[in-house]
Parts: sequence; structure tokens; C-alpha cells
Amino acid sequence: MNDETIYYDDMSTPVGSLRLVADADGLREVWFEQGHHPKQAPSHWQRSADAVAFAREQFEEYFAGTRQTFDLPLHPIGTEFQCDVWEELGRIPYGVTISYGELARRIGKPAAVRAVGAANGRNPLPIVRPCHRVIGANGSLTGFSGGLPTKQFLLALEERVARGDLFSAGSAQQRLRG
Repeated sequence: MNDETIYYDDMSTPVGSLRLVADADGLREVWFEQGHHPKQAPSHWQRSADAVAFAREQFEEYFAGTRQTFDLPLHPIGTEFQCDVWEELGRIPYGVTISYGELARRIGKPAAVRAVGAANGRNPLPIVRPCHRVIGANGSLTGFSGGLPTKQFLLALEERVARGDLFSAGSAQQRLRG
């Protein structure tokens, strides 16, 4: 049995509740409440708002349109290949989209588009490692762990903030909250 302490807590956002999961080394995972792969926290994990407050603050700033990059200690768990893909996701500029093929080229494996897509789909840190910025080669929105409406919202938020249209970004958040 692993003696490592894992902490988690939930936060409300314009895209629904997010579960933030961290350990002593940093943020490990971000879960969407309404995601494609709902998860349950194991019974040995500890709920602690204090333990994830470092991440919550930056998510609040992101959704308010005042943060374009995250500066958090991260501790995602994956294969070396997955970690390479997730690291490269973090280099996609705010408000910019790229294709899966471009992502594969950027990690030096242009023939591995499908494997890159699979690794992108297993990204444990959505938004922080912005897998929502990866789209189909034809410009179409493709799968996202938080659902396509969430992906569309995140891209639209970033586009408005990048244009300097914070009022519209805030209005969109209010509309999504309903």
C-alpha cells in the first residue's frame, strides 16, 4: 500500500465543479464533475481546501480572465511519452490552437499522431496543461475530458481575453453559470 498522502477538494467554476487533486510534490490531477470519465476519490485520500488552495487561486484568476499561464508545482503521473506530450501542451500559447499532427511534430514524433491523441486524452491536468487548445487538422473541435461545450467555452474565453474583451469574458461566464 502506498503511504503517500493525496489531498483533494472541489471548486465551483463557470464550467462546473472541478476537483483539484494534489500531493506533497504538487497538483496531480484536475477532474471535471461532468467529464467523460467520472471518477471517485479513493477512501484513503483526504479532503483539504488548504492543501489545494495554491491551485484554486490560479484557477479563479484564469476564469476571471486575469491569468494566462499557470505557475504551479505539478506532479502528473504517466509514462515518459505521455509526460512528453503533456509538457508540450504547456507550451501552447494562451488563445492559440494547434492540431494533433502539429503536437506530434513538436515532440519529434510526427508519425505518432494517434498516440499523441491518446496521451492528450489522458492528460491529468486539463486547463493547466491546455489540451483544450488541441483541435482537429480541419479546425474541428474534437474530444475533451470536460465535454465539447466546455472546450468551446475555454477557447472562447481565451479568445476574448486575448482580444482584451474582459467584459464579454465575464458575461460569458455568467451565461454559462445560468
